[in-house]
Amino acid sequence: MIKFENVTKIFPGDFIALEDIDLFIDKGEFISIVGQSGAGKSTLLKLIYAEEQPTTGKVYFEERPLDGIKRRHLPYYRRNIGTVFQDFKLLPQRTIFENVAYALEVAGETNAEISEKVPKILDIVGLGDKMEKFPKQLSGGEQQRVSLARALIHRPKVIIADEPTGNLDPISTWELIKLLLKINDFGTTILLATHNKNIVDRIGKRVVALDKGKVIRDHKKGKYVI
Repeated sequence: MIKFENVTKIFPGDFIALEDIDLFIDKGEFISIVGQSGAGKSTLLKLIYAEEQPTTGKVYFEERPLDGIKRRHLPYYRRNIGTVFQDFKLLPQRTIFENVAYALEVAGETNAEISEKVPKILDIVGLGDKMEKFPKQLSGGEQQRVSLARALIHRPKVIIADEPTGNLDPISTWELIKLLLKINDFGTTILLATHNKNIVDRIGKRVVALDKGKVIRDHKKGKYVI
């Protein structure tokens, strides 16, 4: 589904974020991407949703080179990919329903379509009874589940979760991971960047370890080892 072919990313100041990356990600995989801060995890993910472009090499999504996508077509491409970040990126003056609906409004969907889809997605993440609440009325774990609901609203092929549990307590962390595993069971590819060794070890699926911009380990059923 996703292929990195000899990818290097160099930022201004000659900072090498990624160096000579070859990586193949199959449809339906759950991959934990691990490494210390600055190892290149976030840059790797940004290349997948085309926020950054490689300095050299190519990134492919379903055999399509991402550097060939025109800027005006990027929003359509990005509907294939749902993103969840450490900071929840919710709109504080909008209700939970409105936060999730916003992505559909931008895509031009009708009020009827929005009214049908949003409650279903919120039910999946266990927040169907909190649609009219505002973000500040929810716990951190609940806010992150709203972010996940928003990421799911276009039924993406891939979910990218970049340190999604960084601000969560252990119980909320595992609740979120269980949701990601459930979504993966439905066939969605999950890419989880994390520092959390316990979570990675409990997941027990493929682990890709980065260090100084290079892939140093890639185990199909691995543990968090740097």
